[in-house]
Amino acid sequence: MSAIPITSRQMTLEEYLEFDFNAEGRYEYFDGEVFEMSGGSPEHSLLGNRIGFLLQRELFQQDCSVYNSEVQIKVPALLPYRYGDVSALCGEPIYEDLGNQKLLVNPSLIVEVLSSSTEEFDRDLKFRAYKSIESLREYLLVSQSRKFVTLYTKHNEKFWFQSEYVEGEALKLESLECDLSVEEVYQGII
Repeated sequence: MSAIPITSRQMTLEEYLEFDFNAEGRYEYFDGEVFEMSGGSPEHSLLGNRIGFLLQRELFQQDCSVYNSEVQIKVPALLPYRYGDVSALCGEPIYEDLGNQKLLVNPSLIVEVLSSSTEEFDRDLKFRAYKSIESLREYLLVSQSRKFVTLYTKHNEKFWFQSEYVEGEALKLESLECDLSVEEVYQGII
């Protein structure tokens, strides 16, 4: 996320919703300020696409949905919504209408591909906000500079376990009942 708001004046939520619906690119709203989601590197794009593909491949025959970075995720603690790089769930997706937007309410997994400009935000404020999503069970952070992923798994309302994985290891996504190989995630990308 860019650190500089795109306007010098505050926007109302209604103004932002209209702006975001008609905008090219992705923007996020924070207390009246609107920030452009910085364009990702080729590695960022490839990693998001790869993870989405691997999840689709694993979950193809199941009652599961995998979303790319275009879906808007309702985040109660940081309204109105955020954009994850990948999100997924098994079971019936729930959507909430917000003006012209259709927000995903019940992801069980959210994936963020880290960059130097967003890593601190993704690990701290965004993660704290994502915890307000009742259905969320796993939060996966993916480095784009080395073969390294961090998986946060919800233990209960207060505690999340943190696990780290490197090349040669696989992680179990409990909420989706599938595994992801770190090697497959990064193969041919870095």
